[in-house]
Amino acid sequence: MPGSNQSLITSEAAPAALAIETHGLTKQYRAVLAVDQVDLEVHRGEIFGFLGPNGAGKTTTMRILLGLIRPTSGSARMLGMDIRSHLTAILDRTGSIVENPTFYPYLSGRDNLRVVARLTGAREQEIGRVLDLVDLARDAGRKYRHYSLGMKQRLAVAGALLHDPDVLILDEPANGLDPAGTVDMRNLMRRLKEQGKTVFISSHVLHEIEQICDRIAILNQGRVLVQGSVDDLLSGSDAVEIKIGDAAAALRVLQGLDWVGDPRQEGEYIVVKVEQSRAADVNRILAEQQLYASEIRPKERSLEQYFLGLTERPSR
Repeated sequence: MPGSNQSLITSEAAPAALAIETHGLTKQYRAVLAVDQVDLEVHRGEIFGFLGPNGAGKTTTMRILLGLIRPTSGSARMLGMDIRSHLTAILDRTGSIVENPTFYPYLSGRDNLRVVARLTGAREQEIGRVLDLVDLARDAGRKYRHYSLGMKQRLAVAGALLHDPDVLILDEPANGLDPAGTVDMRNLMRRLKEQGKTVFISSHVLHEIEQICDRIAILNQGRVLVQGSVDDLLSGSDAVEIKIGDAAAALRVLQGLDWVGDPRQEGEYIVVKVEQSRAADVNRILAEQQLYASEIRPKERSLEQYFLGLTERPSR
């Protein structure tokens, strides 16, 4: 029917709000359930962190999205297209680094990118642009074997960017980098976001993920434990920090309150477990004892603390 055909064409042509979405994505290797009913939503133009311990299923999920392995069940769409029926079109708009990229050690960075361009059909005219983007233009003539690890990782990203993809899937791009290389990679991810790219990144460098990612998902034993914005996930602390002159006296007062949990001193702050809404009550009770806090604030959790708290518990 003409109406049905028009509806289908409109649906296929409409820009997808989500860069990546999966529903019930599962991969079983005989007795090993590597990916277990994974539901993901990665928005276009964001940096999305995909986190989990070794063996959690992160790389397997990425390999499914890139068509390198087939899922046992479930579905996945990228840029509004199903990976089963539109994989070629998806890959034309996707760049990736999964596992360790390899280059010719005796060729320069620029010549290695020429090889990549010829293998992938990308335009060699793009090489200068991507070298500038990853901040390797000055070192493009040096042989690859003389590159630092950080430079090698940035060259790999340059190779993934040669065909100007909309989505980048990067598996541990900061693995093994020194502090300077890690900062370079962080800045590169931000530049890619500014260009409107969607970056789907797995990493063990949780401090960096906390700084650059808009949203994250944490995977353990093949299952997604939590998914959401970094700010929202880390704002749910049930503790407050109190800065006060006579900390010893304040601790004695707080230890006598049955609705305040585990008062303890951490550096220059007293930390107590209490609902955020009762912070004013804590301040009032201390003031009644002539103890005046100079600062009361929610205790912020780091992504590392949050991650360990989730993954050290059984997920099933």
